[in-house]
Amino acid sequence: MTDRKKSELTREHILTMGRGLVLRRGFGGVGLKELLDQSAVPKGSFYYYFASKEAFGCALLEDYCADYLGRLDALFAQAGSGRERLMCYWTAWLDEGRAGGLADRCLVVKLAAEIPDLSEDMRVILQDGVERLIDRIVQVIADGCADGSILTPRDPQAVARALYGLWLGAAILSKLGKDQAPMRDALLATERLLSDPTAD
Repeated sequence: MTDRKKSELTREHILTMGRGLVLRRGFGGVGLKELLDQSAVPKGSFYYYFASKEAFGCALLEDYCADYLGRLDALFAQAGSGRERLMCYWTAWLDEGRAGGLADRCLVVKLAAEIPDLSEDMRVILQDGVERLIDRIVQVIADGCADGSILTPRDPQAVARALYGLWLGAAILSKLGKDQAPMRDALLATERLLSDPTAD
């Protein structure tokens, strides 16, 4: 194994361990010592890859957004109508068979309220990731309108934002109450919104 490959793997390992910690504790709740212990790397190695904890946070979010959008692209590339592909995505948020589904592993759900007060650079990275996610939802809504599976909304961009906001809020309420009822309500509301363009 080359030194470069080993270096890349070590960096990826720190980011992977860090993502798990941040999902459980939030960014501010994770100390550097805990991250180093979990990753089994010395402090000097951490600073070789990341100039600061904030730089680590930026790299963590960039890595997360790239991974998330890649998986979303693969999901939306599957066969099916626009509506089927879109509902497959929302259903993944509710997947009760996997410890709370997609929302339970979402850094946007975990950090959206925390990051804007901690780091402008991290906020911009997270916001850019969300905007790119919404753009993909807009495209699938447009596909559904074209194939007739979604009734044409007045403004696909507004519908996409409304849907994402609905699910983000439902995920937060579900975490707060330790109950997936808000997510199930969001699924029903999504079905209605895609069937009734006046509902937006």
